[in-house]
Formats: sequence, structure tokens, C-alpha cells
Amino acid sequence: MSETGRILIVDDEPLIRDALAFKLTKEGYYVETAEDGEKAIEILDRERFDVIISDVMMPFISGFELLQILKERGTEAPVLMLTSLNSESAVNKALDLGADDFMTKPFSPKDLSTRIKKLLEKR
Repeated sequence: MSETGRILIVDDEPLIRDALAFKLTKEGYYVETAEDGEKAIEILDRERFDVIISDVMMPFISGFELLQILKERGTEAPVLMLTSLNSESAVNKALDLGADDFMTKPFSPKDLSTRIKKLLEKR
């Protein structure tokens, strides 16, 4: 299977992070993972990604703060935010900060794949 894109997954929950990485790697993507926003910034300082998937609630640097940092740096990769917060205000805040898409946990793996493909097509 050919590599179809580079994805960074940022989530402090190891089970979710590892499950997403496994699924997306099986689909042919190159995947890196980070357990928090600080680690994500370290990785982004040395690598480029086609899509960034970030949880909202994380220690040190939240997903919202990471999103702000990415936009301030001019990062062009689309950002898909994930959260267990099922609130309209969280969705609106993420979109206002520049998120390209937003999914509430739990979500279907097929839905995630479809959204990633759409984000890659937009680029």
C-alpha cells in the first residue's frame, strides 16, 4: 500500500492514540504520535504533516492552545479536533481558532477516514 499522506496524532489517551495510529497506518498513511501539545510542537519543529489530529483536553498545552500556536506559526496542515466534550461552545471555539473539522468521541473509524480524505483533498 502506498503512502497517502503524513498525519500527526496528538492525544493524551494512549489507547485512542495507538488505535488511531494503527488504523491510519493500515490505510497507508505515515503516522507520528504525541502524547501532549508540548511533544507535538517538538515534532512539528522538525517534520511537516498533511493533517494534524488533536484532542482538546490534554495536559500542559490543550488542543485549543496547540491550535492557536499552529495558526500563529502559519502551519498549513488542516487540523481535525477530537473531544469528548459534546458542547456547541467547544465546536465553535475550535472552528473560531481555525480548526478545519471537529469530531466528538466516540466516533466511527470509517467517519474519521472519510474526514481525513476530505481534508487531504482540500489541500
